[in-house]
Amino acid sequence: MNAVDDYQFETSQKELADGILKQAALDLRRFNGATSALEREFYLDAHQWITSDDCSWPFSFLNVCQTLNLAPGTVRGDVLGDLSLGTFGYWTRRCGRAARRFKTVLGNSFTNERNANAAESVT
Repeated sequence: MNAVDDYQFETSQKELADGILKQAALDLRRFNGATSALEREFYLDAHQWITSDDCSWPFSFLNVCQTLNLAPGTVRGDVLGDLSLGTFGYWTRRCGRAARRFKTVLGNSFTNERNANAAESVT
């Protein structure tokens, strides 16, 4: 494999890992308190996957966290903690996270622009 193939493989692997983690979190939220057998099975599968410490298969929870450079304990706490919030609390927390990320990105872009302008004025 060459460098481009390595990059594409790594990117694809990260996208798949991210999708698996998001789907598990969605299944936990969507099927929390489910009454049908199928929906309950979706919930239990997602819960067992997130709480498992098995790393024997490539897309286990621990390996997904490692691929995404995330701390498993923090992810577990966030995902399982969101279950007790209810719909309003969940969306409030999610919007707060998005606002903080946006603030960081916006702040970084202004800092980068300021640094670029300072570098131009020196040259």
